[in-house]
Amino acid sequence: MMGRSQTSISEFLLLGLPFQPEQQNLFYALFLAMYLTTLLGNLLIIVLIRLDSHLHTPMYLFLSNLSFSDLCFSSVTIPKLLQNMQNQDPSIPYADCLTQMYFFLFFGDLESFLLVAMAYDRYVAICFPLHYTAIMSPMSCLALVALSWVLTIFHAMLHTLLMARLCFCADNVIPHFFCDMSALLKLACSDTRVNELVIFIMGGLILVIPFLLILGSYARIVSSILKVPSSKGICKAFSTCGSHLSVVSLFYGTIIGLYLCPSANSSTLKETVMAVMYTVVTPMLNPFTYSLRNRDMKGALGRIIHQKKTFFSL
Repeated sequence: MMGRSQTSISEFLLLGLPFQPEQQNLFYALFLAMYLTTLLGNLLIIVLIRLDSHLHTPMYLFLSNLSFSDLCFSSVTIPKLLQNMQNQDPSIPYADCLTQMYFFLFFGDLESFLLVAMAYDRYVAICFPLHYTAIMSPMSCLALVALSWVLTIFHAMLHTLLMARLCFCADNVIPHFFCDMSALLKLACSDTRVNELVIFIMGGLILVIPFLLILGSYARIVSSILKVPSSKGICKAFSTCGSHLSVVSLFYGTIIGLYLCPSANSSTLKETVMAVMYTVVTPMLNPFTYSLRNRDMKGALGRIIHQKKTFFSL
């Protein structure tokens, strides 16, 4: 019976976002605006860091990689969502679905590792300023970035290969706006216990431990600053650390809640909203939180604009 009930599924159907038909144009405009903001904000950061030699430092090396990760992370899911909203064609081929899942995991994991590297960089800069150049040498920074890329490649490949071995039944409707790993597991006919075990174990390594390391780094930063009585410095530290931690908590909190601590009575709407928060909102906020409010970044933008004006005036 099981063998006869299984079929070779060639495509899945993405139900998208749970909104009313009359709200489609509003949500389409909203998500398009958020996606364009994400693209422009992150591209601006990458270009500024590339062009301005004053920004060729460890912190901005991590920021440029984070911006690239955010840009790609949003581009994995949002264009397909916008296309489906416009064309009313929710289908996605099986191979494309697994490909989307792979790159979704890849860039999501990459962002997790880069956030840890950035928190560590700020921890060393504030708590050990005299040893900063020795600890965060160019080779050390490149090694951290390379390690982040290599680990994410293998982690994303592991989940994709485990998903590819599963059999799927006639039900090919995914109640989501992208090929989410947990949604695909619910459609599988074969045993998914190995997948779920790997998600739980690797999730702790990729998500929980980095999140705790980030919290620990910012706790040490705040503790170090409080030892030097300066109201201006304390206010700036809490303002900076508070904004960073709010975005970090939004990113990690929603992912951990979805994949590692799933609720038995969680609704599809709740899961979709949580997914939107870390796939759309966080990549859009990161440029403003980490870079565009930064005095060095504003200075770089001013210098480049001044150079362009000087060039065209000649």
